[in-house]
Amino acid sequence: MAYDFDLFVIGAGSGGVRAARFAAGFGARVAVAESRYLGGTCVNVGCVPKKLLVYGAHYAEDFEQARGYGWSLGEARFDWAALVANKDREIRRLNGIYRKLLVDSGVTLLEGHARLTDAHGVEVNGRRYSAEHILVATGGWPVVPDIPGREFAITSNEAFHLPARPERVLVVGGGYIAVEFASIFHGVGAKTTLLYRRELFLRGFDGAVREHLRDEMTKRGIDLQFNADITRIDRQADGSLLATLQDGRRLEADCVFYATGRRPMLDDLGLENAGVALDERGCIRVDELYRSNVPSILAIGDVTGNVQLTPVALAEGMAVARRLFKPEQYRPVDYRLIPTAVFSLPNIGTVGMTEEQAQEAGHPVRIFESRFRPMKLTMTDSQERSLMKLVVDADSDRVLGCHMVGPEAGEILQGLAVALKAGATKQIFDETLGIHPTAAEEFVTMRTPSSR
Repeated sequence: MAYDFDLFVIGAGSGGVRAARFAAGFGARVAVAESRYLGGTCVNVGCVPKKLLVYGAHYAEDFEQARGYGWSLGEARFDWAALVANKDREIRRLNGIYRKLLVDSGVTLLEGHARLTDAHGVEVNGRRYSAEHILVATGGWPVVPDIPGREFAITSNEAFHLPARPERVLVVGGGYIAVEFASIFHGVGAKTTLLYRRELFLRGFDGAVREHLRDEMTKRGIDLQFNADITRIDRQADGSLLATLQDGRRLEADCVFYATGRRPMLDDLGLENAGVALDERGCIRVDELYRSNVPSILAIGDVTGNVQLTPVALAEGMAVARRLFKPEQYRPVDYRLIPTAVFSLPNIGTVGMTEEQAQEAGHPVRIFESRFRPMKLTMTDSQERSLMKLVVDADSDRVLGCHMVGPEAGEILQGLAVALKAGATKQIFDETLGIHPTAAEEFVTMRTPSSR
């Protein structure tokens, strides 16, 4: 059968664009449909604008710390509208880059909502197209619990476009988005409270990392309330919000921000028309080659419920393009030792096993930790401390995990991820000369295991 396209991609986010570009480069006839914005969540309402806002939030501390280095500054004033406008300008520039990447690659870009009509058919803006392969890469969408007054809450989608900085913010959640936005709102001057229904946020991260970030955020003045959750939100006469907690307490705020998870964005995609099966979480069920139960329909990224990180979606997109159209170059995605960062203030960087995971897996572990005040802060009043931690297998000497809380943690851990991927041992770390004076050298100078 003759198809209109060899590959039809639904969703022009990171994974979809990568798959489309490289498939076209391999000679395939490719189309991409996008109904919202080019670049997907990461570029528009995720990683990129979030980090720009984190940079903006950190300047309050930079100005204060500058005094220790002889700089006398006038009264600092913050303009939320200017920050948002400048962020929007940068995002528009990136949207243009994504458009150019697709068009220059020979991809047909269709701007509109795509819907499956059958196993090889897609409809966009009333027109039908056929494709040998269809790739669903529509990403995720924030979830707000079904409580009374949920319509008064916002998520990360809306936070990037708030017309003014709220004076009082309640952040609800315990994942990386929650701690990042709590840091952002606090950094730009909002009175910020973070509520989390469990005992400690960032479940799944190393215990020392979680505790260290808790202590540092508390030092900064963020109100952390654990074992707390909202049961209802009411709008008051003056426009402010009143949140009622499970324990009966009431908190007033100007903004209630929810970061309590994301769901696969599969709304009105017509999956039922092709008989695509979902798992118990509502994600598209795929095999190791990203094929759904309908062989012609594939899925990558957040819609599959796998590791929900932009670099993972990029790798999966590349794997799909290679397997379908350049099979001699195909390599499966290696999901081991995926590094990640949390752009809270201070930052977290991590790769490999946590101490708890290593112990559960039966490794005899040696732990190396260093906690110190960063050199940049020694001439300031800041009492912020960094944490660096290595988890080592005592029998093989292999480094199982590296963890950091402190300035530029993500930048430092990216390099260490290469070392772990290569199978570095603690001896190799010890034999590596440090760059002095840097914070990063701590990772190669820790010699004495923790006694705990």
